[in-house]
Amino acid sequence: MAPQQYDYLVFIGRFEPFHNGHAAVARHALGKAAKVVFLVGSADTPRTVKNPFTVAERAVMIQAALADSADRLIVRPLRDHLYNESQWIANVQRSVAEAVRADGGAADARIGLIGMDKDASSYYLREFPQWPLVDVNHTATLSATELRKFLFEANQIDSHGGLMLIRANVPAPVFDMLEAFRKSSPAFKQLVAEYQFVEQYRAAWADAPYAPTFVTTDAVVVHSGHVLLVRRRAEPGKGLWALPGGFVGQHESLLDACLRELREETRLKVPLAVLKGSIKGERVFDHPDRSARGRTITHAFHFDFPAGELPQVRGGDDADKARWFPVSEALEMSPQLFEDHLHILEYFLGRG
Repeated sequence: MAPQQYDYLVFIGRFEPFHNGHAAVARHALGKAAKVVFLVGSADTPRTVKNPFTVAERAVMIQAALADSADRLIVRPLRDHLYNESQWIANVQRSVAEAVRADGGAADARIGLIGMDKDASSYYLREFPQWPLVDVNHTATLSATELRKFLFEANQIDSHGGLMLIRANVPAPVFDMLEAFRKSSPAFKQLVAEYQFVEQYRAAWADAPYAPTFVTTDAVVVHSGHVLLVRRRAEPGKGLWALPGGFVGQHESLLDACLRELREETRLKVPLAVLKGSIKGERVFDHPDRSARGRTITHAFHFDFPAGELPQVRGGDDADKARWFPVSEALEMSPQLFEDHLHILEYFLGRG
């Protein structure tokens, strides 16, 4: 056997789910390195149509699909940082260094990065010049997006063909996991409802002369070390906690829309003049993939009340509950927070 070129090859991906294309890349990596470090992206997020599986579940998929090389696999979670690319890069570097150190690797370990430089979405492969890039050829397989579509439509009539396509494009242990998830997990029913909502939402705009861009506002209201959140009543994100906010009306300014939504969803009885006088900052959050409904740009306003008794709030309109959370607790609620609202909180309140 030829000597291995690397001590560790780093494979970054979301693996939603882990499919045959991913497995082919991993096998190639195992042929070139003593060990493969999987950085599983979109970690610590709620289940969504785009990210239906937890890091633990994806780790099991990887380990089961590559069971004959289990002792050569290192799986680590990797959080998203939608509005701070430098922080994401630093987290990748930190995670790899910690993985190598925990594995007993040498300080001068030979580390490389492996992936398919297939299109603009692969730009991140060029962000780590310290690691040689092993660029692998694309393996003919359905994409993870297509596989999720077949999974969420699998309970509909004439779904057998879709299940066969899933079986043909994922390792056998992964297919068994997907089937168990589809048949037994309470989370699957909720994901199907969200998938159907998003499909219907997009279909309603399918005949528009051009793809629509939606404009929303969100309120980051901080009072005496607490932040105000609402629990969503309906899809998408039913049951998740979110910043009070919503769509901007045709005849509203951004701030007026923000204040209206804040009062409708929380029944916050602070006078408008006081709210306007408490604005500490504002920012646009516009990541293209921030919303499953389509291109949605939100303008967030930060209202700050340093001290005083917390005003009473209660859910209303699109929120079934409103509640004050200690800031420290809110910043640890990632799996329970809607869309990119954790990133918005982190921007205004710290910790990223």
